[in-house]
Amino acid sequence: MASKYTIGLDYGTNSVRALLVDVSSGEEVASSVWNYAHGQAGIILDAKDPNLARQHPADYLDGAAATIKDVLAQAGKRQGFAAEQVIAVGVDTTGSTPMPVDASGAPLAFAAAFKDEPAAMAWLWKDHTGHAEAEEITALAAGMRPQFLAKCGGRYSSEWFWSKILRAARVAPKVFEAAATWVEIADWIPAALAGNTSPEKMKRGICAAGHKAMYHTAWKGYPDAEFLAKLDPRLARVRASLPERVYQVSDAAGSLSAEWAAKTGLKAGIAIAVGAFDAHLGAVGSGIAPGVLVKIIGTSTCDLMSAPMTQELPDIPGLCGIVPGSILPNFYGLEAGQSAVGDIFNWFVNVVQPGGETKGSHEALTAAAAALRPGESGLVSLDWNNGNRTVLVDQRLTGLMVGMTLHTTPAEMYRALIEATAFGARVIMERFEEYGVKVDRVVNCGGISAKNAVAMQIYADAMGRPVSIARSAQTCALGSAIAAAVVAGKAAGGYGNFAEAIGAMAGQPSKTFEVIPANAAVYNRLYKVYRALHDALGIRDHEAKLGGLMKELLAIRDEVRAH
Repeated sequence: MASKYTIGLDYGTNSVRALLVDVSSGEEVASSVWNYAHGQAGIILDAKDPNLARQHPADYLDGAAATIKDVLAQAGKRQGFAAEQVIAVGVDTTGSTPMPVDASGAPLAFAAAFKDEPAAMAWLWKDHTGHAEAEEITALAAGMRPQFLAKCGGRYSSEWFWSKILRAARVAPKVFEAAATWVEIADWIPAALAGNTSPEKMKRGICAAGHKAMYHTAWKGYPDAEFLAKLDPRLARVRASLPERVYQVSDAAGSLSAEWAAKTGLKAGIAIAVGAFDAHLGAVGSGIAPGVLVKIIGTSTCDLMSAPMTQELPDIPGLCGIVPGSILPNFYGLEAGQSAVGDIFNWFVNVVQPGGETKGSHEALTAAAAALRPGESGLVSLDWNNGNRTVLVDQRLTGLMVGMTLHTTPAEMYRALIEATAFGARVIMERFEEYGVKVDRVVNCGGISAKNAVAMQIYADAMGRPVSIARSAQTCALGSAIAAAVVAGKAAGGYGNFAEAIGAMAGQPSKTFEVIPANAAVYNRLYKVYRALHDALGIRDHEAKLGGLMKELLAIRDEVRAH
């Protein structure tokens, strides 16, 4: 029998990737990346407002056409391959990245009246302009609908759906009034491929709805109109435009339209999976299962776990949601994360520019940091340069480095920044375990995981857990391809469920970093300093005694250097 293939489309912060995967083996046959054409590295920015980050939806469509055609052309060089062997397409995106659309589902950014208006574009996940609105939502829900907050970690975030829409209503009323509804790009892109962007026909996914838009079966869907109208009466109209039912990633968003078949060379009518967030499908591509903490490490991180829906779970403060049916069908999807990881390292290299282009590159700083021992620098840093996503859920927090002297070097600072992100990861892991979700092992994926062994060893030592690296360097796209294989079904050459598909296509971890006990012992001491700063500066009205922290850092530094 001829091999069958699926395509995973992975929409990241700066580019879209298409991955063509052999369904039977998980072999990654071809890959193509298309950098978004608009803005700075694909992001529309505003020099007057560092919180603003938007994307032009034309890049999503142009990127899909370019990358799909490219992977088919690459695969076409293989003997026996034909585009008709591709049985389905899966889609993952950033999120929460909502955008306003008209009554037909066309983005308002496509309309002549709004072609240069950032508010009419997609509001990228890292847009924090709605930070004040997030505080309002949290305050109102605490008094009026506390159950809403209980399922999303206790605080609503500026990175999420309703914060951004409320902000748009206030600062861009013309855009808000012109919008028939707001749609997550995780839902809109699959609908566009299927030719059914009409808001009445579009299938919205539980992933975006449950984790970012306060959707839950316990209150029969999205937040009620009474609650939303208390925030702003105009939000009631948005609520009325949203469906009562949402779908899982095992469901089909539709079938590839004739128009998109002509654009790409794929066969019309193949299944398009309901969209999900990149991190969630990255967890699928990494082989997520109960007891496995999957960390997708990129510009930011998402930390994902799953638990059977037969298991009783408490509400966990600080998490970005405990959602039935997200990540995997029939499991609770638990999401946490850090608002910046790779972005912090890039800031240090590209903005601070320590040591110039030669000595200040990622490679040079990583090599120099590798020569340092834990605690040798006398530094501890907080990983809040873009706010805190979990467990504090506060985008108004900022970065900090403690312990600098006139002898502090760029390499020491770079290592301290890596260690800060590792300590932030440990806070998240401990929050899971504090509420009964045991972490047996950690699987990391994403570019940093595959490229930076120094950072991964630091993570293992700082977290006190062996850290495995996912087989694929493209787990998000692979997870989308796995979802596509499930949606296609056995009759088309795919799989009947995710367990079968993951077992066949995800593969085993490529490498594992074991904990070095001597390093872990030092990091346990440093973590106490990190945690003291974390709680003192991140928790309101927290009683803290910080007077001895600098001396403790110096004591650790001196002990390490003496041996």
